[in-house]
Amino acid sequence: MSLSILLGYILLGFTLAAPIGPVNSARLDKGIKNGFWHAWVVGIGSMVADAIFMLMVYLGMVNFLELSYVQVFLWLFGGFIFIYTGVEGIISANSIKLDDIRGKDSLFKCFMTGFILSATSPLSFLFWLGIYGSVLAKTAAENGTGMLLLYSTMIFIGLTIWDVTFAALTSGFRRFLNKNTLRIISIISGVTLLLFGVYFSFQGLSKLFY
Repeated sequence: MSLSILLGYILLGFTLAAPIGPVNSARLDKGIKNGFWHAWVVGIGSMVADAIFMLMVYLGMVNFLELSYVQVFLWLFGGFIFIYTGVEGIISANSIKLDDIRGKDSLFKCFMTGFILSATSPLSFLFWLGIYGSVLAKTAAENGTGMLLLYSTMIFIGLTIWDVTFAALTSGFRRFLNKNTLRIISIISGVTLLLFGVYFSFQGLSKLFY
């Protein structure tokens, strides 16, 4: 097992969490208003919902990943979701707003905000089905099913690192957090997701036609 492979899956989890969408907007709002812990707890709520989706995909698909047509579907669907999310992140970068009105919310309310935003989003399950399912397919095809749990853990570690990092940005480094900074984060994340999408799509088409 290569350390670079493990770090690659951590980077993937970090990248998946980075787009400035509803959850990160909520993290930003709570962090600027209330500080690090409130922004962090929003992320924890979101990750609980993400973990439920990941578990559902893992338990429901792990026995079918050896089938070539399933792998083709997951490669292509994952590529589509990556590209769609990347383009959306780049386009929405110019509409980011920074609201620095101070307030005070309970930690439980912040947790539920993150959880509900992720759990009730119509695209959340499709997002994890496409991207996480594609990762499972790739791992199964290259290494068998024995390493799926370890690589899934690496993805989740990446999500956790982003949660702590973004919470720190919104609280401890508020003076550096402006609209231009957020635009840069969103664009870089979007471009990275686009590259992942092109790679996954290429793999799916290669498997389909060759």
